[in-house]
Amino acid sequence: MRSVVLTLTPVLLSATLSAQGVFSNKTQVILEKVIQDYPNHFYNIKGDLISQAFQTSRYKSTLQLPGAESTVITVSAGGRPSGWSCTVLETRNFAEARERFATIYGQLSNSIITAGGQKTYILSGQYEAPAEDHKSTCIVFSLLPGVGDMKKLRVALTLHQVQNGWEIELSVEDSATPST
Repeated sequence: MRSVVLTLTPVLLSATLSAQGVFSNKTQVILEKVIQDYPNHFYNIKGDLISQAFQTSRYKSTLQLPGAESTVITVSAGGRPSGWSCTVLETRNFAEARERFATIYGQLSNSIITAGGQKTYILSGQYEAPAEDHKSTCIVFSLLPGVGDMKKLRVALTLHQVQNGWEIELSVEDSATPST
């Protein structure tokens, strides 16, 4: 009996950790691909043109988080930064938005990201619990260690109030880009 327990313990522990998304999850995998294309100004994940105005073009992204409402790449001319933005959820229910926000944070926090050149980074950000009486909650993640071009990278998870309820957005952009 003892040998059966000792044999099954690692298997059950591994299955439990995988189910919780500790090692990898779809959100982290998609975000890693987006971050890998950051040095290319998201060129390799740019889809069809949505709109164009002045010096800014908006494209559909070829990478989208599971269940996301929309995913857009904004490309600006004249040396201004580009960005990838994914509307993860739109809902009237604050409790649903708060729960999904916490879930996404859990999927991303302390994720290991392998970027170009096989450099490995840890995605780090401090959790802030959303409150219904606040119009917006934003968690800014950074890549550790912050070196080279990746030092300018800004990953933000935002829950904000919109006209018809609440919206969760995940964005990857240059730190000089104003947050939405």
